[in-house]
Amino acid sequence: MKQVLVIYYSQSGQLTEILNNVVSTLINDQIAITYLNIEMEEPFPFPWKNKEEFFGVFPETFRQEPRKIKAISDEILNKKYDLILFGYSVWYLTASLPTTSFLATPEAKKLLENTPVITIIGCRNMWIMAQEKLKHKLKNLNANLVGNIVLVDRNINHVSVITIVHWMFTGLKARFLGIFPKPGVSQEDIDEASKFGTVISKHLIQNDFKTLQADLVAANAVMVKSFLVTVDKRANLLFTKWSTFITNKSEKNTAKRRSLIKMFNYYLVTAIWVLSPIVFILFLVTYLPFYGRIKKEKVYYKSVLLKQKEI
Repeated sequence: MKQVLVIYYSQSGQLTEILNNVVSTLINDQIAITYLNIEMEEPFPFPWKNKEEFFGVFPETFRQEPRKIKAISDEILNKKYDLILFGYSVWYLTASLPTTSFLATPEAKKLLENTPVITIIGCRNMWIMAQEKLKHKLKNLNANLVGNIVLVDRNINHVSVITIVHWMFTGLKARFLGIFPKPGVSQEDIDEASKFGTVISKHLIQNDFKTLQADLVAANAVMVKSFLVTVDKRANLLFTKWSTFITNKSEKNTAKRRSLIKMFNYYLVTAIWVLSPIVFILFLVTYLPFYGRIKKEKVYYKSVLLKQKEI
């Protein structure tokens, strides 16, 4: 009997639905599934109560400063797993704070060490640099990343910004004003995630993951949009400066911290609606000269390889 552990944190429930669909075609008489839902000592709300709370988690999230999670049962910890499905969402171009908090624990190392891992991402649209950071964490835990599946909001960037904000503050995954599409990953893509379980099952039973990612990519498990890669990288550089500035210049839960967070909020709105279109124009102008590099990047980001350069 093959033992599979599903580790995840899902604030809205979308990632839970994605994982359940993947697992639905993975379960058979040769495979047993165990679930580990990461729970925080101080839970994050959904929907978010206000902008102060929503943007207030930015510095810790981006800097991957862990918070306390609830204890993991001995029943889960004392079992050896043949495969781990590691589901996470993206907050501020980084794996969610509950995800990185879990990875900072000794229990994470015990579970992940020398174990094949498939990451499963459900997010708005930018996940490249979050995954690169997570690859390094998995490497430091001696985990063996063998696969990656990414489900994103397929709507254009500015439309998805509007719809995701409405969802995060109302909790309603519905059409905003009756004219915008539903936020998040489409229901069609969520339902079709079951096909990935079929691919995974074959490799798990054979205990051979060498060509798993190639088979997942062939099943459209990963899409890489070059423009969003460019935005992701540049935004990470700016977020590094902002998170460092906010952390160094203020203490948590102070008036100054709230003031700096408000400044970051204004910056982010400006970056999305003013700077992003400029970056897109520059991307189009330089696309042909850098086509060879862009093509290589696409191949790399669809893989589970890890660059040596630290993020």
